[in-house]
Amino acid sequence: MSESQNLNTQLRHWAEATPDKWFLRFPEADLTYSGFQKAVGARAAALAGLLERSDGGMDPGKPPPVLPALLPNCREAVELWFAANRLGWIWAPINTQFRGPGLAHAINLTRASILVVDGDLVPHVLNVADSLHHLRTMIVARPPRSTGTEPRRGPRMVDLDSLPASADLSQAPDVDPSRTAMLIYTSGTTGPSKACELSTSYLLGQGRLMARCLGIGQSDVLYCPYPLFHWDASVGTVIPALLQGATAVIAERFSVSRFWEDVRRYGVSVFDFMGATLGFLYKQDPHPSDANNPARLAWGVPMPAFKSDFEKRFDLRLVEGYGSTEGGAMAFQLPGEPYPAGACGRALPEFRLQIVDDRDRPMPVGGVGEIVARPTHESESHLMMTGYFGMPAANAEAFRGGWFHTGDLGRMDESGNLFFEGRKKDAIRRRGENISAFEVEQVLESHPAVLEAAAYGVPSEHTEEDVAAAVVLRPGTALSVEQLFSYCKDRMAPHMVPSFVRFLDELPKTPTEKVAKSTLKEMHAAELLP
Repeated sequence: MSESQNLNTQLRHWAEATPDKWFLRFPEADLTYSGFQKAVGARAAALAGLLERSDGGMDPGKPPPVLPALLPNCREAVELWFAANRLGWIWAPINTQFRGPGLAHAINLTRASILVVDGDLVPHVLNVADSLHHLRTMIVARPPRSTGTEPRRGPRMVDLDSLPASADLSQAPDVDPSRTAMLIYTSGTTGPSKACELSTSYLLGQGRLMARCLGIGQSDVLYCPYPLFHWDASVGTVIPALLQGATAVIAERFSVSRFWEDVRRYGVSVFDFMGATLGFLYKQDPHPSDANNPARLAWGVPMPAFKSDFEKRFDLRLVEGYGSTEGGAMAFQLPGEPYPAGACGRALPEFRLQIVDDRDRPMPVGGVGEIVARPTHESESHLMMTGYFGMPAANAEAFRGGWFHTGDLGRMDESGNLFFEGRKKDAIRRRGENISAFEVEQVLESHPAVLEAAAYGVPSEHTEEDVAAAVVLRPGTALSVEQLFSYCKDRMAPHMVPSFVRFLDELPKTPTEKVAKSTLKEMHAAELLP
């Protein structure tokens, strides 16, 4: 087995080659490659001892244990991830905003008897304790910031740092790279959250793709302010850094006020963006030092209309890609190559992309339909997820006809450039017309007074839906509903103009800075109650 076929053997390589180099940097801790290697060994030994005491150890005839975790961005999250993989277990980080039935579903799906949880999140687990069918032990990774007395019912709790190590697990055993190594949960916006099964080969393969597309080398410092329970921070940042012997900086969360301070403090050369985060940075008052930063490249979605101005102002390059947790990075804009406005790149050589209609028939060039994907060669099948964990019916539907159905709308030009047109589920149906919420938002956010906007469908008295929009204004600006209506009427088709507009101080967000449109729809419905 080569050194690159296993996360932990790759870690061991860099721990021996560059022991004192920073691998992971968090606001509260910095870890060298050798320090992280030692910490992972201790965590793995402690986990193995706990499983031995609680479950009698691993049964070779059974699937590997799943270790779910409810943790914010912190050193423990990455240490336990690598420790679980060192033992051959499956790491399953859960969205820290899951609550109630959604949280119970995510935990129960793993059938795990052990859960790692941050001290501040313990009450949310105890609130659903009666619905947890398999959980017997909670490992509390960090003490709670509050000192309230917790009820004694529910799973027993043990402190992570008090677990004794049962053996020396500093060396990484061979792990079949085709085995599932991680579960990453979907958002669950249209039903119960699904867990994507990602193999070791997927993690390493996608990490290599990202390193290649972004030109990442050993001297790079990668920065991500998004959660480790999602793709960008884990697969898109930590893994490429590991493969190249580079450094990964994981912030607690995205902060406009701290962003450039972090970039300069850590010497960041590459960072990723998501949602409206570039808009927040761009709409800050210009400063003479804006271009005085070490960043050379930023990647993410969606690409804003002010791309060229942003690049000149901050002296860096912006590139966009297309992908999902299920398929990883499937299309990308390669630095230095030209692309037409609005394109998010072309399919990488490892993937085939196609646009199909509702009956899975290929669309003509320029036609809008669902984006479907598959590996170019069977030998590259590991670059996509193995499937949705424990959901055979969902797998059959998603991979019907040999293509993975992304649920995204797009179109392709004659040169193979891909244009993202929004989510199928995010389309608004108004009087027989399908409207892309993405396109409405692009127009709204082009207004100089608008900082951020979200478009969504709400029930109409005429059946189907009406278009509603929530808008956040730039500080110090003013805009009336009438002025915004007038602006929209000059820039979009009549059926796309919002019927309802609400101004908010901020939009409700998920941990990955995506707008929580379900919350906006609930706000609209609440206003209609008698």
